[in-house]
Parts: sequence; structure tokens; C-alpha cells
Amino acid sequence: MRRAFLFPILAIAVALPLASQVSERTKAEALVKEGFAFMKANGKAAFVAEVQKASGKFHTKPEHPLYLFVYDMNGVVLAHGAEVNLLGANRLQVKDPDGKQYVKEFIALGQGKGSGWVDYKRMNPEDRKIEQKTSFVLGAEGIVIGCGIYR
Repeated sequence: MRRAFLFPILAIAVALPLASQVSERTKAEALVKEGFAFMKANGKAAFVAEVQKASGKFHTKPEHPLYLFVYDMNGVVLAHGAEVNLLGANRLQVKDPDGKQYVKEFIALGQGKGSGWVDYKRMNPEDRKIEQKTSFVLGAEGIVIGCGIYR
């Protein structure tokens, strides 16, 4: 009898975090596509300014932790919705703790398939620990637009 209750409880305990991650992935992808639509409607310069602006719709906020980042095809940060200090930095050679050059992967994916997910490790600013992260990126008009979530 006890086992009959244990399996459903374990199934729920495993399923809830996975459902949350799927939801966050959907939100991240939607934010990238919203950013792309904003760029198409308002131009690249207005889009980059909106991402960089602290009060902008693509910048992180306490009630809205997702944000966009924008790279050119050489790995230079054009805008970053959370780390404004990265503006202008060339991050092409940046590696995660396992040696993965994830910015190169963003660009290759943007130039190749056009969009998709890249997995890597990065320090989570909330707990200051290195964690798994995945970012949806979309390449268009000589830039890569992305949004990531911690897993």
C-alpha cells in the first residue's frame, strides 16, 4: 500500500521542475522572438538601445528576470540586458569552466541554422555558483540575439 503512494509522489517531484524549465525555455525563446520583431519594426539601433536601457523592455528587472543579450558576428557585445559593463567587450574566446566557447557557438548557430539552443556553464548571479545554463539564440541582420535560463 505504501509503495502505491510513493510512485505518484516521486513522479510529481520530478515532473514539477521539468515543467518549470519547459515554461522558462518557452519564455526565453518568446523573448528573443519579441526582440527580433521589435528590431524589424524599429531598426537595429533602437533595438540595441532598448536592450541596453535599464528601464527597457528587454532588460532584467526584479519582477522580470529574463533579459536579452546581443552580439555582433565577431563576438562583440552590442547590448546586454543584465551586465551593462560588458558593452563593447569582445567575448569570442570566452570559455565556460569546461572550456566550451559558447559565444562562438552562439554565432555559429546564428549563422548556420539561424536559431536554436546552446548549453554551457556560467555563474548564476543569484547564488554565485557555477550552474548549467541554456540559451536560445537567433541570428539575423549581422547580429545574434539571445536569452538564457539556468537549469
